[in-house]
Amino acid sequence: MGARVLIVGEGLVADCVYEKVHMHYPVVRQADFEKGIPKDINFAVVLHDAWNPSIHYQAEEIMRSCGTPWIRGFISFGEGVIGPFVQPDKPGCSQCADVRRLIAGYDRKEMWTLQQRFASQEEIQCDAWASRTGILQMSAFIEKEIQLVLEGDRSSLDEKLFLLNLKTLKSSSHIILPDPLCSLCSQLPEDSAKAAEITLQSSPKISEDNYRCRPISELKTFLVKDYLDYRTGLMNGKRHDYVLPFADVVVNMPLFAGDEGVAGRTHSYEASELTSILEGLERYCGIQPHGKRTAVHDSYQNLKDKALNPIEVGIHAEKQYSQPDCPFKPLSPNRPINWVWGYSFLQKQSILVPELLAYYSLGCGDGFVYETSNGCALGGSLEEAIFHGILEVVERDSFLITWYAQLSLPRLDIRSACDKELQLMVDRVRSVAGYDLHFFNSTMEHGIPSIWAIAKNRKETGMNLICAAGAHPDPIKAVKSAIHELAGMMPSFDGNFEANRKNYEKLLHDSSLVKYMEHHGMLYGLPQAEERLQFLLDENGSSQTFEEAFTPQKQSADLTNDLHDILEKFRELNLEVIVVDQTAPAIKRNGLYCVKVLIPGMLPMTFGHHLTRLEGLERVLRVPVELGYKKQLLTLEELNPHPHPFP
Repeated sequence: MGARVLIVGEGLVADCVYEKVHMHYPVVRQADFEKGIPKDINFAVVLHDAWNPSIHYQAEEIMRSCGTPWIRGFISFGEGVIGPFVQPDKPGCSQCADVRRLIAGYDRKEMWTLQQRFASQEEIQCDAWASRTGILQMSAFIEKEIQLVLEGDRSSLDEKLFLLNLKTLKSSSHIILPDPLCSLCSQLPEDSAKAAEITLQSSPKISEDNYRCRPISELKTFLVKDYLDYRTGLMNGKRHDYVLPFADVVVNMPLFAGDEGVAGRTHSYEASELTSILEGLERYCGIQPHGKRTAVHDSYQNLKDKALNPIEVGIHAEKQYSQPDCPFKPLSPNRPINWVWGYSFLQKQSILVPELLAYYSLGCGDGFVYETSNGCALGGSLEEAIFHGILEVVERDSFLITWYAQLSLPRLDIRSACDKELQLMVDRVRSVAGYDLHFFNSTMEHGIPSIWAIAKNRKETGMNLICAAGAHPDPIKAVKSAIHELAGMMPSFDGNFEANRKNYEKLLHDSSLVKYMEHHGMLYGLPQAEERLQFLLDENGSSQTFEEAFTPQKQSADLTNDLHDILEKFRELNLEVIVVDQTAPAIKRNGLYCVKVLIPGMLPMTFGHHLTRLEGLERVLRVPVELGYKKQLLTLEELNPHPHPFP
């Protein structure tokens, strides 16, 4: 007996598909799943003239229980929806597709409400926009799909959703990545100490002076295809900015709560688009655990022999917690919280880390600190991700120590770098955006070249000052990174500042009003705020050439060698590098990795002046003395009381 097909459903779509398929294959047809499904079914299709989510959920449960592959076809608001091809033993199902289609849609909240309403309806109504011509087109596609599957060919709906406009008959295919949090098809492993162990492997660089291990030409073969789709993608739109001094592309990352723009800035729009997608993937991995199921919920008191003490990464002061607007509460050693496993390179063993520190958007609720994306990085290898995660922690730490201790950093003579591209970048920012750039050597005791950059406006309108930072073993790359950050802010900051200048003037006189990320940068757009940066801008301060400021770095063809050098230096300073692997299945499929790096003792970047984190971080008090900027240890009371200017 040949392959048997099951058709479940009533209406024109089901009728048309039945008429086409039953002439070629044995077909069993039934209206619903009330009696389950017959034995010896090779493939099933679930077809309706409208969208009823409850039936698709029921189909998922039944098909998985009996191991039957299937597809669905239905009509939703004048659009035929077909797919995906669901294999019961693999991640990826109709529920994953609905989540991606819903989240990527700009009407996501309305669609979610409708989904709940439709799921509760017992009777399926015909979609008002259904047309017989469109339904015939749908049925022809479904017939072809059934033929592909039954003849052993790869389904064209494998991780795909086919959409057909029933009015214009315009069709399109869209990627559906399995949702790792899906309640039906997820196969996430449980988080464990063993899985968190890291053994560094060789990671050859593209070239000795390029600190990446996969060329952009390789990445472009899958980044847009797999992640940028206006109907179902993890990113669902892009915008080129032609006003900025350099090529800037912003991709939109849709979240249920709203859209979030993620930017890429390079010297070409093609590379910037790919970079922005990579930034979006990093954000996706860092929001919440997508690659493993959290398995530890306990108190620090019970776990302290194998867990990070949260105070070592900085907490809020008692006075901050007592404020009525503080969204957090102190962490009692006896309060149970979620923990995830990371790896300590200093201890050479796995270590438990509060989940709220490992994934930055988990925020309030049971939260005890404000954690950002500080230390999150994505790479073409695990080693590359760790390397760049460390650099981001270093960059923010050097910026904050400089600010809080008000260090009179030496200026850098940019021409002494003897780098033509760098000089052209500086000149372009000046001519196109109207800003002069100033650079300062903010390298701390670890010796990783770090840069504090200030853009000073030459125009009569817009921001006065904008600050940024960079860190990299190659100081020229650190400077270029800071320039790209500055350039990406200039036009938008200028317009925002002029439109809301009076509001920002209030922040100058009352630091408690500095609540959000944008407030930090905008406050220092005021000319009156410039005096707070005089410890850097003083023209009588010292200056350095690049040769005087930085020790030449030894060249290596393997990024892991560079990473080992950094880890060894931190070991000498008794600085612990902890890595939490955030890699999600969506990026692992393409050989990408994402991590969160925590370095206890280094200052974490926070936004909102009421949410600074300095308790437990004595390093900010002693490093200025070790580097010769101060004559004696600082006290917390001596630290800069003003909001930092990191935008």
